Amino acid sequence: MSLKKIQLKRYSRNILLSEIGEKGQEKLLKGRVLVVGVGGLGSPAALYLAAAGVGTIGIIDADNVDVSNLQRQIIHFTSDIGRQKVVSAAEKMHALNPDVKIKTYHQRLNTANAMDILADYDFIIDATDSFSSKFLVADACFFASKPYSHAGILKFEGQTITVFPGKTTCYRCIFNEPLPDRAVPSCSQEGVLGMVPGVIGSIQATEAIKYLLNIGSLLTNKLMTYNALNMEFRKVNVTRNKNCPLCGENAIIKKIGGDRGKRKK
Repeated sequence: MSLKKIQLKRYSRNILLSEIGEKGQEKLLKGRVLVVGVGGLGSPAALYLAAAGVGTIGIIDADNVDVSNLQRQIIHFTSDIGRQKVVSAAEKMHALNPDVKIKTYHQRLNTANAMDILADYDFIIDATDSFSSKFLVADACFFASKPYSHAGILKFEGQTITVFPGKTTCYRCIFNEPLPDRAVPSCSQEGVLGMVPGVIGSIQATEAIKYLLNIGSLLTNKLMTYNALNMEFRKVNVTRNKNCPLCGENAIIKKIGGDRGKRKK
């Protein structure tokens, strides 16, 4: 494919970068990224992917827009309250860049649909807001052999890591098994500064772009943390866990939902 005149102008700031150029922009237009959740993290990720010209962007979310979302979920507006998040988000993404194709899934990612949905994409962004969903994304990406960006936020802090399943440190290598969602503090219980998911979600979009273009160094085997109060970023080296229940030497998880991720006694 060759870029149209209007595309050369739209993406000119990308094209000026020697690491991207016209060939790289063409790659982006052929790229396919799935954003799981269009809330605090997914909002900036989805908008930046659309602005960059990623050709096909999937967005999956079962929720409707609530007034409490608007403090941080910048893809949704006051007039969207009560609407499906995927419809609201797709509308803004199309308005920003009509070049891109948006595929919407007004449903929750689960053990029954995950493999079929993930199959259509090159890279997955985990922008979910619960431990159970994050473990599901990690497991599904492992069995689908899909690279993904994990992220989590709470209060003034965020974290993110990029995973190549079976090759780099995975989410379960670090966190092993999920706790009940109600046992872990959430943003709805303890709050979150609205800009924190903006920072972390933007990093997730950056990782997706770099993966599609095969440029730079990804956050593999490195957990990046961000503290907004101290304005401090840290990268912590992490290694694959040989006892990981998902990707370890004696893995006990053989399929999505096959067990609860607990080690054998």
